[in-house]
Amino acid sequence: MEKGLPKILDLLNEKKVKATFFFTVEMARKYPNLTKRVVDEGHELGCHGFNHERFDKLEKNKAEMIIKKSLDILREFGDVVSFRAPNLHFPHYLFPALRENGVFVDSSKARYKGYKGGIKAFDGVLEIPVSITSSVLRLPWAIQKVIHKRLNEPRVYFAHPWEFVPMQKERIRLDCKFNTGDKALMLLEKLIDHYKEQNAKFVTMREYQDIYGNE
Repeated sequence: MEKGLPKILDLLNEKKVKATFFFTVEMARKYPNLTKRVVDEGHELGCHGFNHERFDKLEKNKAEMIIKKSLDILREFGDVVSFRAPNLHFPHYLFPALRENGVFVDSSKARYKGYKGGIKAFDGVLEIPVSITSSVLRLPWAIQKVIHKRLNEPRVYFAHPWEFVPMQKERIRLDCKFNTGDKALMLLEKLIDHYKEQNAKFVTMREYQDIYGNE
């Protein structure tokens, strides 16, 4: 976090792009200065749970308690109206808990995991599904371009701070190792430049909710 996140922020600031950063309470407390930097530099702060727990594996009452507690603590750093569940697994019966706690946008569904619902509201919470998994953004650019072209609108991307730190020597899965570090940062810059050349509009989760509501 302390090595990867500053690289992302520096690049986004250079490109004048704003993004949504989903924090767990655990990470926000461990790195309060980085959390504050995200907010101070005009990015959106979103909720990613308390300590990356799987909400689909929790009892309903416990999950609701964690949602409320996580939002209450993260709001000490800034306004929070967006949510993304760890591992992109979030039961539909918990959407009322999001709405009751002031969340208007969720991004816990993924098209690449089979979600077919598109942009739609569940119990007053707008669902904005993720387009592709983060490892795709580390594929060679020639391959990426073909994939990006086939994606439905809106195109929603995500990445993790650790992907911008060299992971080749770590004892982890191969897909978590390849093209990490500076290579990942270079590819992210290519992606941003690619869309800027197309005059694409970069928006945060909250901003998209405003756009959708005005359509």
